[in-house]
Amino acid sequence: MKLSFFTKILIALSPLLLVVGCSSPEFDYTQFRQAKPKSILILPPINESVEVSGENAVLSALVRPVAEAGYYVYPTTVVAETFKQNGYTQPTEIHRIPLSRLDKIFGADAILYVNIKEYGQKYYVVGSSAVVTLEGRLVDVGTGQDIWSGTATASSSENNSGSSAGVVGMLVEAVITQVVEEVFDASYPTSKIATTRLLFPESPNALLYGPRHPKSEF
Repeated sequence: MKLSFFTKILIALSPLLLVVGCSSPEFDYTQFRQAKPKSILILPPINESVEVSGENAVLSALVRPVAEAGYYVYPTTVVAETFKQNGYTQPTEIHRIPLSRLDKIFGADAILYVNIKEYGQKYYVVGSSAVVTLEGRLVDVGTGQDIWSGTATASSSENNSGSSAGVVGMLVEAVITQVVEEVFDASYPTSKIATTRLLFPESPNALLYGPRHPKSEF
């Protein structure tokens, strides 16, 4: 049977269409529901980006989505001071602290570990944008098992519409946007979007609603 040109194109592109069309599989929350955490200790994130301000910006943005999801969150200032009094000041050191010691110090049900994969301005041929990419995992203190993990990305250019001002106009717009975003640190509000996507239950594969929320499953 002779295939039409259009059919041949569809066959050639079918692997790509499958990849593009498939959404990420739903996370298995079985262990999460079994653990039923009520309190979450958020550790200072490990900053793998080149922007030194990323750690504090992301840490401050992590608290709200977790608390609004219905969990008790340990105050970050108290947590930081407690770690300092125990001789821990670097996130990489803190992430290596045994769960048994964290349990003895804080008594949290679960620990949230976050890595900052990207934070700051990314530059393109025409223009730039602030990008924040995060990876997180939630560990049950009692069993030591990961009961949740996820990733999320946000960009300050997501809502930008296409420009019809020509090449010169695009260049001028790009320069203005770059200057404004650098002066006002567009990465900070972008980090709030990224942490919400990563953690708040309304986002795909994020945390489940906790016991303090009306929609709690446990």
